[in-house]
Amino acid sequence: MISSHLSILSLLLLGLASLSETVSEKCHPNDKKALLQIKKDLDITNWNPKTDCCRDWYGVKCDDKTNRIIEFVLAQANLHLPIPTAIGDLPYLQDLAIHNCNATGQIPQAFSKLSHLNFLDLRQNLLTGPVPSFLGNLKKLTYIGLSRNSLTGSIPPSLSQLPELGGLLLDRNNLTGGIPESFGYFKVQDFYLYMSHNQLSGPIPRSLGYTNFSLLDVSRNKLEGDISFMFGKNKSLNTADFSRNLLQFDFSKVEFPGNLQNLDLNHNKIFGSLPVGLAEFDMISLNVSYNRLCGRIPVGGRLQDFDYTAYFHNRCLCGSPLPECK
Repeated sequence: MISSHLSILSLLLLGLASLSETVSEKCHPNDKKALLQIKKDLDITNWNPKTDCCRDWYGVKCDDKTNRIIEFVLAQANLHLPIPTAIGDLPYLQDLAIHNCNATGQIPQAFSKLSHLNFLDLRQNLLTGPVPSFLGNLKKLTYIGLSRNSLTGSIPPSLSQLPELGGLLLDRNNLTGGIPESFGYFKVQDFYLYMSHNQLSGPIPRSLGYTNFSLLDVSRNKLEGDISFMFGKNKSLNTADFSRNLLQFDFSKVEFPGNLQNLDLNHNKIFGSLPVGLAEFDMISLNVSYNRLCGRIPVGGRLQDFDYTAYFHNRCLCGSPLPECK
């Protein structure tokens, strides 16, 4: 009799424990439904549907107060699958990273629903199609990383409408057309912009001289014309790479930002002489090789410390570290 009562008591306790676990699950049911669809689409094996996604699911983070999903991170996976549209059903998502995963297809239109998103990292995948213009509607974005994909088409001007965007990485894709005029109107100070290794063409818009870039890399494109307006003592430019384009302007009287540390202009059609002002900077790196520069290399700063390859293959540059002027 006593044994029978103990068995019943044990079953009741197990039932209460199971009920307690169910009641205490933090994961919002709508979010869990979306995550289960993502699990199915990507064949994620380490998410146990019987456990709490807020506590136990790797790569998922919930808000401490609302228990809504605010972060989804997937890295170094070998998917060879499209990005699930169900990610758009996580309405409170703030940080989204699918990085180095061989994800295929286009960036889903469903992402347009992620109005709370501030960090988007889709670098190093196999994504195709355009850079979506709807990203310009996600007003809380502070960072967009789309490097090292196979994106095509032109760059949407709408990205400049993001009031809090401070970093935009579009390098190493197959983007064509020009740099949007609107890219001169980013609001954040010390903006960094990567657009290298594409097929961008035409002149760099003069409006870009209005943006306070701290880092600008437009190397290995087909950009042309005069970029002297990108420099000046009142600018914040720290690192600039304009190498391997078709830029053509007189370098002689260009003035530089006070905190300029890295400047690469190699493989262009730049003419004139090296500005004397370069000798005032304690620069980390400089490369003006393969241009049409002439005259004596100014003495001072670190200009004589750089290897001769930083200056060679110009029309008639001379002086240390190149041979002395005749």
